[in-house]
Amino acid sequence: MYYVYIIKSEAEDWRYVGFTSDLRNRFEDHNNGKVASTRNHRPFKLASYIAVQEKKTALELERYFKTGSGIAWMNKRLLSSSSPA
Repeated sequence: MYYVYIIKSEAEDWRYVGFTSDLRNRFEDHNNGKVASTRNHRPFKLASYIAVQEKKTALELERYFKTGSGIAWMNKRLLSSSSPA
């Protein structure tokens, strides 16, 4: 199983999209400063994740979420519940 995940910084308005086969450990790595690209934005909360069976699918989904239309889709469908109505 592979996971495409979105983490949001609790310190600032910043988020990160990634993929992993071990969501729990990867999330801990982000919060413990072991990931260079997210180190300066800690601490994080897990905003959302999607589980898929194929690594190729996870990589394609991660790439999509980093495009303009993917960001718009993610904001509307995955992160809308965290915004005030």
